[in-house]
Amino acid sequence: MDTIRKKSIAVGILLILSILVGVLSIDPVIDEMGNLESVYIHSNAILIRAFMQFILALIYASIPIILYTILKKFNTGLSIGFLVFRSIAVAFIFVGWLSILLLLVLSQEFVKTGSPDLSHFQTLDTILRSGRDLINHVAMPLILSVGNLMFYAILYQSKLIPRCLSVWGLIATVLSGIIASLLLLFGVIDIITPTYISLAFPTALLEITLAIWLIAKGFDSNIINFITERNEN
Repeated sequence: MDTIRKKSIAVGILLILSILVGVLSIDPVIDEMGNLESVYIHSNAILIRAFMQFILALIYASIPIILYTILKKFNTGLSIGFLVFRSIAVAFIFVGWLSILLLLVLSQEFVKTGSPDLSHFQTLDTILRSGRDLINHVAMPLILSVGNLMFYAILYQSKLIPRCLSVWGLIATVLSGIIASLLLLFGVIDIITPTYISLAFPTALLEITLAIWLIAKGFDSNIINFITERNEN
């Protein structure tokens, strides 16, 4: 099995894992304001969710690194952009992951204190969760989407996969990463609502379809070999 085929399969597997790990990283307790006692009670489950988010960041970072040597053959500028913006998005994921750990610490202090005057705990709770929501559901998706637009633009330009998948990727990225994030930012929609899910669904379905394609078919090695030979000559 050649290197290109191995990389195609690896990326396909990572795409599927990113969806599974992303679902496992969701915890309703974290998204509810003013329930520090509940956070404390479910601390073990939340730690597992935090670990899933850490793994998700590693998966997101791995994909552009694996693909860089292939993509740069077709467009070096967009390949670097994809790598850079994906790296920034991963940094935001780590910040969101850190906010979960801080929330757990805050919940422990909340339970230990047991004072009737706990307004400062609630203020810190609101700041942590609001900040995490802005990072996880607005800033990170927007940055991630810029990189993904570059990624699908390269795939469309190169024809490494069927162009219909590349176009689908461009449209889905705009819907779930840009439009949904902006609607959340301006308070038009909320997280995990029918509208939000409908905007995110095309991307989830695309990533599953792309993953299956990469595992079963892979990138078009004939195009890659042709470009490689042309560049060498």
